[in-house]
Amino acid sequence: MRKSFIAQNPSVLTFLLCLAAFTLGVSLLAEGFGVGLISTSFVKTLGKTLCLCLVAIAMDLIWGYCGILSLGHFAFFGLGGYMVGMWLMYARTEIIVERSLAQGVIPPTPQEVVDGIGSQIFGVVGSSEFPVIWMASSSLTLQLLLVLLVPGLLALVFGWLAFRSRVTGVYLSILTQAMTLALALYLFQNDSGLRGNNGLSGLQNLPGVSAPQSAISLWFFWASALALALGYLLSAWVISGKFGSVIRGIRDNEARVRFLGYPVESFKLMLFTLTAMIAAIAGALYYPQAGIINPAEIAPIASIYLAVWVAIGGRGRLYGAVLGAAFVSLVSTWFTGGQAPDINLGFYTVQWVDWWQVILGLSFVLVTLFAPKGIGGLFDLLKRGDKA
Repeated sequence: MRKSFIAQNPSVLTFLLCLAAFTLGVSLLAEGFGVGLISTSFVKTLGKTLCLCLVAIAMDLIWGYCGILSLGHFAFFGLGGYMVGMWLMYARTEIIVERSLAQGVIPPTPQEVVDGIGSQIFGVVGSSEFPVIWMASSSLTLQLLLVLLVPGLLALVFGWLAFRSRVTGVYLSILTQAMTLALALYLFQNDSGLRGNNGLSGLQNLPGVSAPQSAISLWFFWASALALALGYLLSAWVISGKFGSVIRGIRDNEARVRFLGYPVESFKLMLFTLTAMIAAIAGALYYPQAGIINPAEIAPIASIYLAVWVAIGGRGRLYGAVLGAAFVSLVSTWFTGGQAPDINLGFYTVQWVDWWQVILGLSFVLVTLFAPKGIGGLFDLLKRGDKA
């Protein structure tokens, strides 16, 4: 009798059970429905951390399992945030404009409402007209589809052009970084249609929902946990079958896999597109919890940080990517949030806000040199200890 997928991969069940226990514990202790031991702001931090774990899984699939060091996956993450942010801004502004115009004697026409929304959203960049890319912003269904379609199409076109040319190694990494930089520079322009440097703000408010932020933060936290669970399950399924064996072969010896007759470029393109869409889903859940998104979020340095998280956690292990992203995210919040006390050395005061990035970079170097398996490698030591 053939075993089920979960029975063949007990680590997946372990991860899902741990995630479920963590989600339940946070829910019971949160301000929204629990005893209030965990603040609303920290619930948002945990929700955002789960989203970062999901995009780290996407990065681990493409880098840890296929050997493609993409320095552009945070661009897909940001695009997912922009797509859902457009609907949030439109719907929230629509409510405000309708209430304002309703105070007049004559009811406003639909065009007057649209003009008012345009003035409210784009007045900050000196415009009042809706760009073409906002044509579906009034529909939540269409914008959710665009969360997948826009990053997926960009990844498909970019990947097809890069892989068919057989660009590999550091040259491919530079190309992905160049794509990210070009996208960020374009979005910084006021005529990009996405409010330039101002970005999209007020995303933490769900239009038409009167629930307090304590409840809304929990809703997004649950959605982030569900997305992480499904993303982990999908990724584990992808790497467990023949597809996973092929992409590992591409990572270890691409020429031999091609010699065996496998369409290497097609496998790369499929995985690159899939991971881009996973990253976009993570971004679509992250930025409503952050409340704002601007082009700085898509800067190349963000994708480099993503690679650092996966390396620290241990690439080539899905749970390693999760551990690395969660560890760095929470420690970063502690250091940069003013919670870590400054150290007075007499001649110099160490302020962790200024030194955190140095610590992160040093950690990446040390892990690369002395612990290439990252945090996830600790589980290997525990398994050896149990066998001993």
